[in-house]
Amino acid sequence: VQVVESGGGLVQAGGSLRLSCTASALTFDRYRMSWFRQGPGKERERVSCITWNGGTTYYAESVKGRFTISRDNAKNTLYLQMNSLQPEDTAMYYCAAEWNTWRYADCSASADFTYWGQGTQVTVSS
Repeated sequence: VQVVESGGGLVQAGGSLRLSCTASALTFDRYRMSWFRQGPGKERERVSCITWNGGTTYYAESVKGRFTISRDNAKNTLYLQMNSLQPEDTAMYYCAAEWNTWRYADCSASADFTYWGQGTQVTVSS
């Protein structure tokens, strides 16, 4: 299984970026997908989550109204559109493919196991 993120970079405050995550060698639409981030000196936090068919999404309070998660199951790809970026959004962003025995589990349920990507760096300058 490979989970590969792309789309990070350096952007000025107020700018936008679109992250992508492609997963291979797994049944993509069987997995809940999430974006996590870890900033300098901070713990990893979940930024956003989307269920297998995109029917339910979750956003951390800090990104609500600015970030949008989506997925294209036909392309095995997850996206995170990030608008109005702020310096506090600076972090390594990780894609996670989360397996739950119950396919219809929402984003509040624990994952039985998770495949992680290597991360993509997002840096927002003030």
